[in-house]
Amino acid sequence: MQKKENDFEYTYVAPTQAERKQIERIRESYLPTEENAFARLQNLDKKVQTPPMITALTLGIIGTLIFGLGLTFILEWNGLMVGTALSALGLVPILLAYPFYRAVLKRQKKKYAKEILELSEKLLKNS
Repeated sequence: MQKKENDFEYTYVAPTQAERKQIERIRESYLPTEENAFARLQNLDKKVQTPPMITALTLGIIGTLIFGLGLTFILEWNGLMVGTALSALGLVPILLAYPFYRAVLKRQKKKYAKEILELSEKLLKNS
């Protein structure tokens, strides 16, 4: 058979079984995941609880470090005035940690309350 100038030649090669599995695995990693309602409720609860906890812990740790530095000034370096001032300064974030926790928790609850209540109502009706 003589080949003409305008002829088109196409060769198809199917992927092997291993290649097909790898292609499917890659494809699945890009598909949106469906989470069930209970998992969604748990994730929403984590979104409510985590930011206030991080805020309070951060304030508490920073305050404790400043307070400890003040005590170090007093006990080790004989800096009574500087140490007392630093210790008093360190007490401020320690004492504010819990009020900040409550304020951020209240804000997070307000933000997610509607969705959490709707989802929990739906789950309770289905059970």
